[in-house]
Amino acid sequence: MKIRAKNLSSKQRIETLDSLYTAAGTIRGRGAMKLFLRDLLTESERIMLGRRILIAQRLLAHAQHEAIAHELGVGLDTIQRVKRWLDDQLPGYEQAIKEMEKEFKRRQDTYEDKKLYATSMLYRLKKKYPAHFLLLPIKIKR
Repeated sequence: MKIRAKNLSSKQRIETLDSLYTAAGTIRGRGAMKLFLRDLLTESERIMLGRRILIAQRLLAHAQHEAIAHELGVGLDTIQRVKRWLDDQLPGYEQAIKEMEKEFKRRQDTYEDKKLYATSMLYRLKKKYPAHFLLLPIKIKR
């Protein structure tokens, strides 16, 4: 069922992409998006897209092209293509990477919060009775 984009008329291309963007835009939550992409894309397509996102993330962190190529096992032309998309063509990439980093930070904070809750009695008391600790400047070590 593969169709080349060149063989589609402009109207067909717009209609096809609009349906994809609308379907993806209606999905709420990580789990639902995960199921949607799993059903929509093959495993190799999902991996290919994920690797492009990893490349973009490393480029935004100012990693060297050769280091990215060595670490991820991709060609320099792929890295250059993603860089070009980041630079001028697709500002959505940058926004997605920033949101992804926020999500990873939130997950890490949640993990650390659960770890402290499990290991520190003082932390549990402070969570349960926050008003009692307003006047006591007690710092809980992470």
